[in-house]
Amino acid sequence: MHVIRAPRVVADSVPLGPACVAVSDGSVLGVVAGDTYGGVSPDLDLPSGVLVPGLVDLQINGCFGVDFVAAGPDEWRDVARRLPETGVTAFLPTFITAPVPDLVAALRRTAELPDLGGARVLGVHVEGPFLAPNRHGAHDPDLLRDPTPDAIDALIEAAPGLLRMLTLAPERPGGMAAVRRLAEAGVLVSVGHSDATAAQAEAAADAGARLVTHLFNAMRPLHHREPGVVGQALADERLTCGLIADLHHVAAPVCRLAFAAAPGRIMLVTDAVAAAGMPPGTYDLGGQQVSVDPLGLPRRADGTIAGSGLRLDAAIANVVAAGIDLRSAVDAATRLPADIIGRPDLGRIAPGATADLVWLGDDLTARATWLGGRLAYGQVPGAVDGTAAPRPAAAPRPTAAPRPAAAPRPAGSPTPTGSPMPAGAPSPAGSSSSAAERAAASSPAADRVGP
Repeated sequence: MHVIRAPRVVADSVPLGPACVAVSDGSVLGVVAGDTYGGVSPDLDLPSGVLVPGLVDLQINGCFGVDFVAAGPDEWRDVARRLPETGVTAFLPTFITAPVPDLVAALRRTAELPDLGGARVLGVHVEGPFLAPNRHGAHDPDLLRDPTPDAIDALIEAAPGLLRMLTLAPERPGGMAAVRRLAEAGVLVSVGHSDATAAQAEAAADAGARLVTHLFNAMRPLHHREPGVVGQALADERLTCGLIADLHHVAAPVCRLAFAAAPGRIMLVTDAVAAAGMPPGTYDLGGQQVSVDPLGLPRRADGTIAGSGLRLDAAIANVVAAGIDLRSAVDAATRLPADIIGRPDLGRIAPGATADLVWLGDDLTARATWLGGRLAYGQVPGAVDGTAAPRPAAAPRPTAAPRPAAAPRPAGSPTPTGSPMPAGAPSPAGSSSSAAERAAASSPAADRVGP
């Protein structure tokens, strides 16, 4: 048994204050408020910050120069081992719009991956190609199509059990039948890139949809006479809403409004792209040229935000800075996504849960991360569960030259973020973005958000 003490611990069984967490054989034994664990002194005494569950990201298309849909095993392994730098210990890689045969092939390749030895892969999220033409965002409009039974079955059967989530526009012909078929197959259905009315969004929930993809972005907006997808999402207690809290996709007051309107139903996501964590330059995104601007936002040539560089720890910091209490913010990036994806062993610090833990500094940036009780990233004043010595923080990868645009790939679109991804970079909540930069991000060009 190993005991970690922190000045603050986010766990249900203790108030937000000093507490000790006991870990053994990769699982949490228990949590006790105070400076000892039943009289047992801690092996590791964190001097500051807060200990939280491992972060869970259910929408991430890539990062560190890697686009999941076209990645090879080495690239998958590299990303899985680097995501703990951002506090992420489990994720749902997201494949964007592509021809269905290409998505089927990508699912089959993913199913054959070996153990990656890093953050846990929870399945795959397919976003598209069954999206609304007038809400396509950064997705290629020429590849959009109706969700026919054959197309839906092909994705479900490509790698049984791997497809865990699918984003679609339910108002498309065949959309409601597709929702029912996917739900029956155990696939989470998310309404997104949709021009559905509130009534159509409600019908989708009746058919089995349980999520809304990147709330406010690329969907019919809220109107007092026609609430649209946004109004139905906030009002319908069956729907959990993904939120890209980079303060560029969604402004801080609107983040605050979402948490107030749908308590316990707002889930933080990054929707990050391959350009996340990379220097300014030009990159390939699903066959499109995407440039990373000085704020770290990937944009298409027309100015549309075409992806994100958001870190999930930064998303927590952003919503806390916007006025959300720390426990609610952490739950939105841990417990809620873990529960939605059917993994109650993740996303919490509780007896029997997997000991995926993150030490966030006072600025809420990840300083150390444990996977199954073993130190995966960071430098701490002690070691836990078989880790022989403190592991130094990973050195930044070379970023002297942008990675050149690759040949068109079948997929790969995420969404923007407040700060680029490199480990140790300041989170957007406390970033150096000036008021002028934030104002620029709210310009008409910035409002054409990809997702």
